[in-house]
Amino acid sequence: MNTVKLSDRVAALEAEVAKLKAMVNNSKDETPWWKKIAGAFAGDPAFLEAMRLGREYRESLRPKPKKPRKK
Repeated sequence: MNTVKLSDRVAALEAEVAKLKAMVNNSKDETPWWKKIAGAFAGDPAFLEAMRLGREYRESLRPKPKKPRKK
């Protein structure tokens, strides 16, 4: 590989990394991402159904209480 091409590629990558770092530093927001999306599914019937099905599945995995033996 030609060293001139390699140095050009490294310079381009360094410039891109600097650009990305500047974007990250400039876009710092005080509000955490999870607070921005909290409540996004409130009242959504599909979400409520998914939660019901998930709860039903988790409950099906729980060990069942043993029934007392008949004497």
